[in-house]
Parts: sequence; C-alpha cells; structure tokens
Amino acid sequence: MSLLVVGLGNPGAEYAATRHNLGFLVVDELAARAGSPAFRKKFHGELAEARVGGEPATLLKPLTYMNESGRSVQAAVAFYKLPLSALLVVHDELDLPFAEVRLKSGGGDAGNRGIRSIIAQLGSPDFARLRVGIGRPPPGFRGGAADFVLQGFAPAERAELATLVARAADAAELVASRGLAAAMNVTHRQTPSS
Repeated sequence: MSLLVVGLGNPGAEYAATRHNLGFLVVDELAARAGSPAFRKKFHGELAEARVGGEPATLLKPLTYMNESGRSVQAAVAFYKLPLSALLVVHDELDLPFAEVRLKSGGGDAGNRGIRSIIAQLGSPDFARLRVGIGRPPPGFRGGAADFVLQGFAPAERAELATLVARAADAAELVASRGLAAAMNVTHRQTPSS
C-alpha cells in the first residue's frame, strides 16, 4: 500500500520560511532524497510520485492555505481510494518543544487548523501525524499563537533547522518502510541533540 505523505503549510514567498511551513520543508526534503521528482498541480496542491524509505509514495503540499488543507487531502485520498492508514500528515506542533519529532495516530487537532480541516473533510481523526515541534511563544512575545507560527525562526532555531527537517524526514521514511508502530519506537527513543 502506497503512503500519501502530506506536508502542511501556506503557499507564497511570504510564508516560505515561517514555522507554519515545516510540513512543506519536510516534504521538500523527502522529494530531494528521492531525486527531486517533478511536482505537478493536482488536488488543489502540488503532487509528486516518489520513493520514501525505499517504498513507493505520493507527496502532497496543499496550496489551499492551512485552514483549508482538508479540501486538498480529501481529494487525493478519494482519488487514490486510500484507507486512512495510508495517510501521514506532517505539521508544526506548538505543544512540542522546538526540535522534537513525534509520531501519533488519531486524536484531536491541538489547535492546528490544518489538522482540524483534514479531520472535518475526512470525517475522521484516524490518520497518522508527524508532529514537528516549534515550541510555544517565548515570554514577552507580542501576539498570539497564530502570530507566532507565521513568523520566521529565531537565529538559534535556524541553525538547527536542517537537522530538524532531516530527522522528521527520517521518521517519515521509517513509517513508509516499517509501519507506524515501528517508526514510533525508533523515533521516540531519539532525543534532539543539544
């Protein structure tokens, strides 16, 4: 069964380097590892066929803006007639410290509007998520969580960003090659290098 790996983010240059676009960065890393297959416009997003963890997979970056991500994901799931067990959604996670990578299956949206939209469109929360930690806004941050996720990374975070994206891509490859449970065992044993 081919895995559909969806990276969440917002289209446009003004969002490219923001925390909310970590899902796009991870999918781009997976594409680069697979020899940079061409993305084409499909399902209100950009789609590419690739090998992830040695297995055939489909990569999707919804271009609907975060709040409408479910329209793109639902269209792809319906077209490929995929069970929800074949869906892996990669997204930034406020509830994890920066640089933590965690996998989970099902559950709520934890305030992520992209996940909320996907649950609403699919009619179920029962799909795998690859949560990439961005942490909470620091003390004294002016604005709310929505302002924080749409900002660029702090200099110290930028220094670690490539490593974080690579670790998240490693986790996605493990899901593709060994399944979610085995990938969780490996990924959750690892701690971010400090």
